[in-house]
Amino acid sequence: MAFLVLDIEMTGPEPGWNEIIQIGAEFFDDNWRSLGTYLQNVYPENEEAFSVKSEEVHGLSMADLEDAPMIYDVLPEFEKWLKKLNAGKPNLTNVIICGQSVINDINFLRYAYRNEKMKWGFSNKLIDLHTVSYLFFQILEKNGKNVPRSLSLGSVATYFGFEREEETHNALEDARLTAKCLKEFFKLIDNVKLK
Repeated sequence: MAFLVLDIEMTGPEPGWNEIIQIGAEFFDDNWRSLGTYLQNVYPENEEAFSVKSEEVHGLSMADLEDAPMIYDVLPEFEKWLKKLNAGKPNLTNVIICGQSVINDINFLRYAYRNEKMKWGFSNKLIDLHTVSYLFFQILEKNGKNVPRSLSLGSVATYFGFEREEETHNALEDARLTAKCLKEFFKLIDNVKLK
């Protein structure tokens, strides 16, 4: 199965009130070879939901989004990009969605699909970096390795020697950083021995 490593920036934490303002993704084949990247800002319909707190996280202001397309234009473009990279397959059920606390991103994306009356054609398979980190770090700690206390993307990335280029969260940069960490965990599988 192919891997879609996804990161979404939003105006806040609640789908329905808050909205997607940036989609970043990297698409991989089943051997974790990158096939392409995607980054698109999205203009939110509900400007009232745009919070200062979320702006501090993602660094995107309403002025930055002024010329961005609306979600109803972005979703079909995003799907077209995915289907092209997915060997031209119109069905996305063979794509595993991956990310850091990815269920939040999926909830926002599903809400946007439903709101735009678009069919959700993705697989229900997902890989969450937060959960993978929790489990692997438990195993590593039991084997005498030092592991981070925090499971944030920044902490997990630092553990593997990666870091963000920017202080704020760019969706594509975070998707790429998440992918790097997931690839490192996949490499660790070969080193895990059960007695």
